[in-house]
Amino acid sequence: MARLEAVKRFIVLAASLFACAALAQPFPNRPVKIVVPFAPGGNLDVTARLVGEHMAKTLGQPVVVENRAGAGGALGSEGVAKSAPDGYTLVTGTTGTLVVSPLLIPDPPYQLSNFAAVGLMAVTPLVLEVPAASPHKDFRSYLAYVKANPGKVTIGHSGNGTTNHIAILQLQDALKVDWVAVPYKGSGPALIDLMGGQIDSMIDQTSSSLAQIQAGKLRALAVGTRSRIADLPNVPTLQEQGVANFEAVTPSGLFVPAGTPPDVIRTLAAALNKALEDPGVRKRLAELGSEVRVTTTAQFDRFMHEEEAKLRKLAASGVLKP
Repeated sequence: MARLEAVKRFIVLAASLFACAALAQPFPNRPVKIVVPFAPGGNLDVTARLVGEHMAKTLGQPVVVENRAGAGGALGSEGVAKSAPDGYTLVTGTTGTLVVSPLLIPDPPYQLSNFAAVGLMAVTPLVLEVPAASPHKDFRSYLAYVKANPGKVTIGHSGNGTTNHIAILQLQDALKVDWVAVPYKGSGPALIDLMGGQIDSMIDQTSSSLAQIQAGKLRALAVGTRSRIADLPNVPTLQEQGVANFEAVTPSGLFVPAGTPPDVIRTLAAALNKALEDPGVRKRLAELGSEVRVTTTAQFDRFMHEEEAKLRKLAASGVLKP
């Protein structure tokens, strides 16, 4: 009996020592996962894969990207919010997924406060586009048709609560038009339907649409930035088309569950910013229509909470709705 008790104590001690040894290992000591809460092929997916590949070089561990699409980014975001706060599970997020989605979902499964910011990755313009076969050659022709056919013209976006969706709601209010907004599980599936003619139009990030526009498969009618962008110099802004004080862009960044140790966040932020400073990463993101923005963790956290305050006002005014 005494011998059995001694064996049990030895097992408990060995397990404790093993756990302590594991905790003592520097972060990271195993692969890191970045969850993209949308289908492959969209803005966040493209950016996360590029940045993650270069973060892995600094971290000394593989960085694996996992697509977990659904509910306008809420499904994947919820999963990360409920993950262990150890730095091994991150999520790519925007103001749409982490601020707007909770405002649109009854009894939301997470809030911005359930996450800790790591850092901003890039800011990407939004573009209003139609299939190449569309009869609309410019924004004015398209707008006239939408106004003449209320409730009939379809416009796709990457999911309820995304920045694409917000832009549609804001533009609908500014133009006093009645679209049929069609949500998808990311830009990739929406682009397939747009090019196939299943939907009439779409608002998307330039990073996921630029190649199809340049290949002549899609026609860009207007960009959401305040000034024209270098990749589409001949495409006017919505402000040029008479939509006053309108801007539609997508800020994308990395987040971890709230409660993640500060030293772990610093390690991840340093790897992220080193990746963003790489000339190859900057060049590739620029080619995709995104502008790299390097921030401190504190700066990005402050930005997100300022955006949350603005969007709560929009929700209270009734403009922001499912």
